[in-house]
Amino acid sequence: MTEASNGRLKWGEARELNPLETLMWRIETDPRLRSPMILIELLDQTPEWTRLRSACEWGTRMAPRFRQKVLEPALGLGTPTWVTDPDFDLDYHVRRVSLPGGSDFTAFLRTAEQVSMTPLDRARAPWEVVLFEGLPDGKAAFMLKMHHVATDGLGGVQLLGQLHSRQRESNPHKPQPSPPPPERASAGALLRQQLGRDLSGLPGMFRQGISTLRQVSDPVGWIRNAASYSASLRRVLADPPVDNSPLLAGRSLSFRFCALDVRFADLRAAAKHAGASLNDAYIAGLLGAFRRYHEAHDQPVDAIPMAMPVSVRQDGDAQGGNRFVGVRFAGPVAIAEPKARMAAIHQQVRQILAEPAVDAVSVLAPALSWVPATFLPALTGSLTKNNDLQATNVPGLREARYLAGARIDRAYGFGPLPGCASMISLLTHLDQCCIAANIDPAAITDVPLFGRCLVEGFEEVLSLAPGANTPVLRI
Repeated sequence: MTEASNGRLKWGEARELNPLETLMWRIETDPRLRSPMILIELLDQTPEWTRLRSACEWGTRMAPRFRQKVLEPALGLGTPTWVTDPDFDLDYHVRRVSLPGGSDFTAFLRTAEQVSMTPLDRARAPWEVVLFEGLPDGKAAFMLKMHHVATDGLGGVQLLGQLHSRQRESNPHKPQPSPPPPERASAGALLRQQLGRDLSGLPGMFRQGISTLRQVSDPVGWIRNAASYSASLRRVLADPPVDNSPLLAGRSLSFRFCALDVRFADLRAAAKHAGASLNDAYIAGLLGAFRRYHEAHDQPVDAIPMAMPVSVRQDGDAQGGNRFVGVRFAGPVAIAEPKARMAAIHQQVRQILAEPAVDAVSVLAPALSWVPATFLPALTGSLTKNNDLQATNVPGLREARYLAGARIDRAYGFGPLPGCASMISLLTHLDQCCIAANIDPAAITDVPLFGRCLVEGFEEVLSLAPGANTPVLRI
């Protein structure tokens, strides 16, 4: 556990949203671009409510980000800032839901979808916790809904790895920091502070630019490099060289969830047999599912536009926040042989990551912080709206963890649907790859069929690992 001197975690300590987070926060003027991240943990028993509520309250003192809201500068210009909410109310953020008697996992998912689709209150700390009671055999599910501006997937795992317990029993010796003091900041004052800071820094930036130009010893080479970067920037920002699938053209504001369990050792063995990475095998399984889904509707396609975040988080980086770049490419759906599919995926991703301008959005985002929010969806929304698939792979917790005395048996990360047809996430937990699919039902209209196609797509990949277990579908 990494703690600051006051006993709190050294997680989520940045005062201002970074440029990428600012963009994610502001493009929500288009409701299709909302970015809630959903973590669902399946528990082996129903935790005692008072103990769970106390654990959540303790978590807000250990990680004060949970007590902070986002304050926009006046006129929606400048950089949004985290401030401690003077009206923070734990009972608004933490609640429980009793499922009807006889509810199964499917009924739970339908209820979880409804909670997930409810927009977060942007005037409060942007997160909610729900305990779902009434699953079969006395089990329960814990849901954390948090806005993406607070953290990416790896940052979330960093947090939960420190807040979740290694034992069922209560720990009377854990740190007990005080809550952070409330802040009463105004939007106008925030804008004045940022304008003053930015204007005072302009002379220094100008002098630094002049100094840099004077130190250029090879002007021709400098111009050549600038032209090369410009060409790379055009390639990175361009849509993938493939049309959207007509079958997946619909878009709505609705979510549909399904989940798949794949044994980690089996998927790793299949990847090793193909000389590929675990991520290559994972994406190959997803694209196999999309091939089968299109064939079932008698509308085969060669490829679909897809995107994949790649973490740029390094050792020594501050914990929490968002540190990733987006990789967009044409997912090779039509390649039926899984080994060849993995090779094609690997080659495309490696080529894109080698682009000098691969982090173009982060480079351009600071300038976008001064663009009125109403214009941002038109400027940047196509980076996600034009994708038929967004997929992410996050290394999770490989050791047993407990929440208020209940063991966490599975952990599924349902990512947001920012205008795309589907967002599918892999989160490793213990010995399982927990695959969570968030699907727009206007695009993928037959979710049960797609679930079966997911199983078959991963069976194709796992056929490379003799003795592999059959994936388990939860829908």
